[in-house]
Amino acid sequence: MIALLGASGYVGSKFVEVLSSRGLKSCGLSRTELDYADASELRDWMRVKRPRFLINAAGYTGKPNVDACEGHKAECLMGNAVLPGRIREVCEELGVPWGHVSSGCTFSGRRPDGGGWLEADSPNFSFRSQPCSFYSGTKALGEEVLEGAIDCYVWRLRIPFNHEHTHRNYLSKVLNYDRLLEAENSVSHLDEFVGACLDCFAKGVDYGVYNMTNPGAITTRQVTDWMLEEGLTEKNFDFFEDEEAFMRDAASTPRSNCVLDSSKLQSGGIFLRPVEEAVRSSLRELKLSSSTVGV
Repeated sequence: MIALLGASGYVGSKFVEVLSSRGLKSCGLSRTELDYADASELRDWMRVKRPRFLINAAGYTGKPNVDACEGHKAECLMGNAVLPGRIREVCEELGVPWGHVSSGCTFSGRRPDGGGWLEADSPNFSFRSQPCSFYSGTKALGEEVLEGAIDCYVWRLRIPFNHEHTHRNYLSKVLNYDRLLEAENSVSHLDEFVGACLDCFAKGVDYGVYNMTNPGAITTRQVTDWMLEEGLTEKNFDFFEDEEAFMRDAASTPRSNCVLDSSKLQSGGIFLRPVEEAVRSSLRELKLSSSTVGV
């Protein structure tokens, strides 16, 4: 049995779906069912259930976006930095391998050599490398807490998207925002991300940190151009003049815009589609959804 923490969340619910489609027995938990932030409660539950693997998809992202984390710092710190450490404590004590859903939003831009950030690089968008959002700072701390963890995967998710029209889908956000910030980013197709996470354990890939993004990078204008090309919308997209205008008019905390290198994952025999292919495919599927007609 595979234990899944945070099963009711955006990422966790996709794990539930994919685990079921693969015929894998799992037990999904939310904080209303078990206070897994309490190490003793989690330990007792795991001793009874004896999972062969645990997935932590729980965390604090803020709603509707990371700006909300600035007003809920205690919850954000607990969910993103303290909780991973407590899960590590229990899993290592009981000898249970596990995977933690982290974030690539602890970086900004590209490496000095022009390439994408590697797993071995130190975050440059964190409390130790300001400026950063409080959310990104806590996610970086969460990875520090897991440094040297035994039998542990750290899976970095980045700007999730797919074909489902929800408020958490990056493509839906682009369609619905009144104004957009032009930026270059690595992104993760949510379904492929979840499948790749499960493949790490199934294929016995070496434990450690992995950038779980679709190879390549995209800009906001590329996405809006593809939306128009695919006939998803006829909207006249409006952009902020620059990041300063975005911060002045639409945001209360800096955003991470960065490119990650996913070659380590590929070297382990796990492949996600190139980013343009994955995004365009999702846009075509979004178009078929009646909920997006006329957007």
